[in-house]
Amino acid sequence: MKRSAVLAALVFSVSARLHRLGRDAPSAFSKPVSSAVDYVDPYIGNGGDSPNGSGGMIPSTAPPFAMTRWTAQTRQNYVSVTPYNYTDTSIHGFQGTHQPAIWMGESGQAIIAPGAGQVQPVFEKRGMSFKHEDEIATASYYSVLLDAIEGGQIHAEQSATSRVGHLRFTFKDTEAPYVLVEATRASVMGSDDPSNVTYSLGEVTIDPARREISGRNPERQDFIIGPSPAPSFAGYFVARFDVPFESYGTAQNGTLSENATSGEGALLSAFARFAKATPQVDVRIGVSFISVEQARKNLDTEIPDGTTLEKTAEKTRAAWAEKLDRIKVEGATDEENEIFYTAVFHTLQYPYEQSEDGKYYSGYDDTVHEGESYTGYSIWDTFRAEWAWQILLAPERIPGMVQSMLQDYTEGGWLPMWKNIVETNIMVGTHADSLIAEAVVKGIRDFDLQTAFEAVLKDATVPPDNDWTTSYYDREENVGYEVRAGLSSVYASHGWVASDIHSEAASRTLDYAYDDYAASVLAAAVSEDDWATKFRDRAFSAPFTIFNTDTGFMEARNADGSWAGQDAGWTEGDMWAYTFDVVHDVPALIQRRGGNASFVKFLDEHFDGGHNDHTNEPSHHIPYFYSLAGAASKSQERIREITKINYNNSVNGLSGNEDCGQMSAWYIFSALGFYPVDPVSAEYVIGTPFFDKITIDLPAAKQPLTITSFGAPKKPYIKSVSVNGKKLATPVLTHADIASGGHIEFEMSETPQAWASSTLVSARDEL
Repeated sequence: MKRSAVLAALVFSVSARLHRLGRDAPSAFSKPVSSAVDYVDPYIGNGGDSPNGSGGMIPSTAPPFAMTRWTAQTRQNYVSVTPYNYTDTSIHGFQGTHQPAIWMGESGQAIIAPGAGQVQPVFEKRGMSFKHEDEIATASYYSVLLDAIEGGQIHAEQSATSRVGHLRFTFKDTEAPYVLVEATRASVMGSDDPSNVTYSLGEVTIDPARREISGRNPERQDFIIGPSPAPSFAGYFVARFDVPFESYGTAQNGTLSENATSGEGALLSAFARFAKATPQVDVRIGVSFISVEQARKNLDTEIPDGTTLEKTAEKTRAAWAEKLDRIKVEGATDEENEIFYTAVFHTLQYPYEQSEDGKYYSGYDDTVHEGESYTGYSIWDTFRAEWAWQILLAPERIPGMVQSMLQDYTEGGWLPMWKNIVETNIMVGTHADSLIAEAVVKGIRDFDLQTAFEAVLKDATVPPDNDWTTSYYDREENVGYEVRAGLSSVYASHGWVASDIHSEAASRTLDYAYDDYAASVLAAAVSEDDWATKFRDRAFSAPFTIFNTDTGFMEARNADGSWAGQDAGWTEGDMWAYTFDVVHDVPALIQRRGGNASFVKFLDEHFDGGHNDHTNEPSHHIPYFYSLAGAASKSQERIREITKINYNNSVNGLSGNEDCGQMSAWYIFSALGFYPVDPVSAEYVIGTPFFDKITIDLPAAKQPLTITSFGAPKKPYIKSVSVNGKKLATPVLTHADIASGGHIEFEMSETPQAWASSTLVSARDEL
């Protein structure tokens, strides 16, 4: 998901590594022992010369799916800017961020800034220089040596649990040490004009007896978009220190108020000074979306008094090791291991926990509810492969995530599209339909199945408000829920979304068709046969209402049926990418393009003509289409090429935005040797495995999944594939082949092979 900016080039530079990783961390922060966790490089995907040329990742510390991720703050973050950028040379504090992707806004962040000497509350004045050689970044521990403004140095260390940050500052040859806690700042609205700011009104309270600074920060940068105002939203915090305050006060708009114990308003901070001889200060900061009291409870529960930073880091490292150690890779170089395990690290960050202590704040109805909740759903991106990977590696999370979406529906009226605290109307399509249907067909039903169908049925049958008059263009303000814009105007009656009424009409048409396919599968699962038939028919007919037989490409149409032009109506892609976007009925698409041989030639034109843009998700499945047209060896070539161009172990190691794990999920599945081209089908198209052997201890399987492909690093082609000793004739694996564990054996070759040249049946014949 890279909105409102130009696409980045496919080829990107590799920067020399200056920072240090997990294997360089002190032994006290390397427990439990895990080579997999040591391979994680949190800097991968942070570089790039533009927002779209960056992976949008940050070197953060937190456990999987954590509510709050803690990172060094090198710049003020907003839509298109992350709080840490590798090119910066000063650190201004440490931020507990809730920004789930570079193109989304921050919400209720907490910021801690150490210092020595004169208290510096202003961001631009409090930055301290550092060198990457003095940084250590791991999944569970971060360390950096800062040059204090008035002389001396501050050694800053950081770890975190889901809702509590843990920081330790060691002062060396400095003036009087202090720690600043920032409650509110100037909030940048959007990415086009950094001078367009608003000022949130927050609160701080200082309690010297408890050694606490608490408060609230109501900043939510995405409030200007989306239909749900979340009027009472705030990020609450309680920072507790292990040494007494020598003095304290508040700061507002750069002016200090000594001895003040409370404050409210904009540009607000609080600070505590410590005795000059204080060598070290430990601070834990609990965060909540419910209240200060809940933030304090989170602190006491997750990192109680007396817990050392080492113990916090060990707990978080163990959480990562529990997942990453399930995967054993053989035949990979150190660079490849870093790419692979960092990819797994990226795929287990979002969506993130919005609930705490069995409760959650819902911005849809501005109420605290009982239950489990998640936010940070980049569904247009993640429905393609990220969700399928989480179903395999984190199946215990899926019921709660689905139930969370159903709660969004109950409280707000619709399933989420791109939820960042509340719905933002970002991207197109109602792909929560796909997530739910995929979970069901893969055997996960531990949620309210009837409500799930009710919600998906509404997506597929109820249009948004003012459907004939509202464009619902990207980040349009002051509109209702976007959902399936165009559903009533033309799509339901004629099969396409009208380009002269709605933005991104061609992409919407194809996305709605896939969502109809998902709805038909879910309807069949709950014995709603009439609806299953209706949605199935629409799913298979709609895509080809915009197939222009004169050009051989998909093309947007206007309400009167006229063609809108080849450049009109696309979402982060063009006619090349979207002509291949009929993943649920590839045989019909192949037939439209003249059969297998003609389709393979068309694929060649797509790749050789430079049209494949892996930085954006609509291209992710396309190299696998060769396999479905009887040319599997060409899939194998293209997948290796894409991997080499778009992934490496540098800060520039992702050619496009990570998008909450989708870029990395593509790499992981491709490395395994298969990819969920049509995720709701519960099938995976075979590509080319990268390594000699991968063993995965899947949480829901009774036996490990072992994938052997000896010689794969130098042999990209497949001669044969067997599943538990049975040879495959077609390049397709079922979910049962994978999720139950067992042995998938690839026989590799240095030269192209004729394996898997048969034609596949259409999904329409299998429903």
